[in-house]
Order: sequence, then C-alpha cells, then structure tokens
Amino acid sequence: MPVTKERKSELVAEFGADAKNTGSTEAQIALLTERIKMLTEHFQTHKKDHASRRGLLKLVGQRRRLLKYLAKTDLDKYRDLIQKLGIRK
Repeated sequence: MPVTKERKSELVAEFGADAKNTGSTEAQIALLTERIKMLTEHFQTHKKDHASRRGLLKLVGQRRRLLKYLAKTDLDKYRDLIQKLGIRK
C-alpha cells in the first residue's frame, strides 16, 4: 500500500518549491507523513503486524530528525509545515 504516483506528485508540488523538487525538506516530511498515516490505518485492522510496526517507527524517527533540522534552520517554515500537516496539536 505505497503512496500512489499521483498523490506523491501532488504532495511534492504543494510542499516542494517546485513540482520536481522531491529533495526539499518540506516535501520529504510531507511524503513521510503520508506514509505514516497509511501505516497507522493499516494497524487499525492488523494489530499483530510487528514487522511493519518496526518500519513505522523508523519512518517516525526519520520524520522527527527532518523536523528537528527544519526547526533549526528555518523556524517559520517549520511552524507553517506542522500547521499544514496537522502534526502537532
């Protein structure tokens, strides 16, 4: 259940500086957030899928590190991104 090609291009266009800028920190965080949401839904029905849960924890850790970097380099972009994605309460 990976992120579809169309959805990935939508996220990159929305959060990246341009439609092909997949390497920007904001685009990477948005893509990771989408994958985390999909895996979270998966665990609602498959509670004992521990192998995938490990992958989810790795994704969360990677997103956390990218968010920490973004907060350190550009605080305004960080605040705007977490508000758009609804990550923090």
